[in-house]
Amino acid sequence: MGITRQQALDCFASDDLIGLGMEADALRRRLHPEAVVGYTITRPLDLSSPQDAALAGVRKSLAMGATGLILRADVQREPHLAHYERLLSGVKRHFPGIWLHGLAATQILTLASAAGVSLRDALARLQAAGLDSIDSYAVILDDEIRSHLAPENSSAAAWISVHRAAHQLGIGSSASMVFGVGETPEQRVNHLEILRQLQQDSGSFISFTPLAYQSSLGIPGVPPGPEPTAVEYLTTLAVSRLYLDNIPHIQGSWPNQGTKVLQMSLRFGSDDVGSVQLEENLGKPGGASEEELRRIIREAGFRPVERDVPYHTMFLN
Repeated sequence: MGITRQQALDCFASDDLIGLGMEADALRRRLHPEAVVGYTITRPLDLSSPQDAALAGVRKSLAMGATGLILRADVQREPHLAHYERLLSGVKRHFPGIWLHGLAATQILTLASAAGVSLRDALARLQAAGLDSIDSYAVILDDEIRSHLAPENSSAAAWISVHRAAHQLGIGSSASMVFGVGETPEQRVNHLEILRQLQQDSGSFISFTPLAYQSSLGIPGVPPGPEPTAVEYLTTLAVSRLYLDNIPHIQGSWPNQGTKVLQMSLRFGSDDVGSVQLEENLGKPGGASEEELRRIIREAGFRPVERDVPYHTMFLN
């Protein structure tokens, strides 16, 4: 059992950052005594493309070393469930070994509504077409907060219903929390408790990623004010590791925090650095190539392991 709600709130209020990090690191080492840190190689797949273009993109992704595709879709422009079924089934028919991950809860709800089918039926159709796991991008799961933000945000209950239905069908999902959008520590813990209960029921969350709000995320309605600091990020990461002891993997985020804080996160409970996310130009600010991520892991005292999206080991060195 992870820490209690009150203990989590006490951790958020504490100024003992190092002590908190040590506690989270100790739990991480109990859960992952092999002292390795994972990363994966993925590339986006635009689901608005014609099928020929999509297949060409998959072929290129495989040639670049990708083991998974992160699905990108504009369901407001293309709300037809059948379109996504055709694309996904075409990709799986030609490339059965590639992992297809994506479509957020709000997008799946939109597709189900437009098709006039139940949420479960929409998910089952996407699964039959080749969808392997769904995205969990989620601003704080608290309706008081979500009602002030992007209008496309579903209620917390609707978000939960999507992931519960997916898990019941055997579709795994990642979990996340975008914080720093005007919420209280209590509302952050509410979010973590929702995830802990869902995981207790299904065991189908494969990872959790805390994401500190940044203006680049483009979420309208966030109250003006400073963005979360590195200290706040590391505190939230450590609390998440201690609270979500039933979710096996905690990811740090280099696009969100940069590589220096990413390396520190490996001593605050995370055991994974996320994805290289292949593009033609890997020269992201702060470095994000596979070589750079492996160096960061080694310098933190761990062994890097390439994995696929569902956390199967691909390469350990």
